[in-house]
Amino acid sequence: MVYGSESTGKTTLCQDLAAHYKTEWVPEFARSYLQNKWDQKKEFCSLDELPLIAKGQMELENQQITKANKILFCDTNILVTQIWSETHFDGYCDPLIKQAAEQVYYDLYLLTGIDVPWEKDDLRDRPNDRKKMFKYFHKNLIKRNLEYKHIKGSRENRIKSAQTAIDSIFLLNADSERL
Repeated sequence: MVYGSESTGKTTLCQDLAAHYKTEWVPEFARSYLQNKWDQKKEFCSLDELPLIAKGQMELENQQITKANKILFCDTNILVTQIWSETHFDGYCDPLIKQAAEQVYYDLYLLTGIDVPWEKDDLRDRPNDRKKMFKYFHKNLIKRNLEYKHIKGSRENRIKSAQTAIDSIFLLNADSERL
């Protein structure tokens, strides 16, 4: 699971890792959904759309996992939807999204750092809150006791760091299966 705030290289990392491991990756459902809404109506995300976005993301993951080669890289997940809701709607998140975020499991979270340039687009809205957002994402990993690796540096360093973390997970899982 590639995880982090906006404009931190999640999509690029997913694409690079999927190519390296010869597998699939899941794009961010919210990006295409909200870009379409912006293009048609010049409107941003509303609170009542978040359950639809969460559902769309989970459906994409379920579709892609059937095509994946042992590992699936996700550009976002329902926990990101929960965090986005909390940070954009005064701490509120739909209870069903929270419940689903508690039930979904990923072997590893790759927390993308904010050491890459922020790129403006129609949907990104927090260029001056990068440190605050990173801390919020990080805090949620700690609070939930989730396995993660902070990914930072150049594109090459990010790929190498992610591969090392992923390979160690697979090695651990292979060793435990032999016991």
